Amino acid sequence: MSLTETPVCNFGEKIKEFKLLSTEDTFISFKEIKGQNGTLIAFICNHCPYVKAIIEELVDVTNKLSKLGINSVAIMSNDTNNYPEDSFKNMKKFSKINNFKFPYLYDGTQEIAKTYGAVCTPDFFGYNKNDELQYRGRIREMKNLKPTEKANDLLSAMELIAKTSNGPKQQYPSMGCNIKWKK
Repeated sequence: MSLTETPVCNFGEKIKEFKLLSTEDTFISFKEIKGQNGTLIAFICNHCPYVKAIIEELVDVTNKLSKLGINSVAIMSNDTNNYPEDSFKNMKKFSKINNFKFPYLYDGTQEIAKTYGAVCTPDFFGYNKNDELQYRGRIREMKNLKPTEKANDLLSAMELIAKTSNGPKQQYPSMGCNIKWKK
């Protein structure tokens, strides 16, 4: 595991189209999941301790965001040959165990992660209704893989985006395991 931080938000960067296989065995494109007031794209995986530490809260956040007209999707881009815990079969189990109400997509070629510039799991990209990037940061402050009592940064940012189409100027990077790139 290599601890990696996300880069600073590139405000206004347009969303990139994708069409990936979901754990429901259907192909899903961005156009199909786009939210009326914004879209959250989360790069996650099944085995990362950072993802495991926040997954329950992430599911809760996505449920709250759906009520604000923001749809969410998670994408898994790790090398499954060297990290079998992240296999498509295990993605299906992980989404079921954690009661995902959002699509969980498999980026087997890793092209979508590269196109987005995703670097770690979790890596969050929050877009406004105009498909412009407004948030690239953490879900919340954590100490030793435990959430602190401070506010949920991701939820606050996406609520602001739903209301104003603009993300917060102050953003803190997400941290997690680096994406496991194929050789």
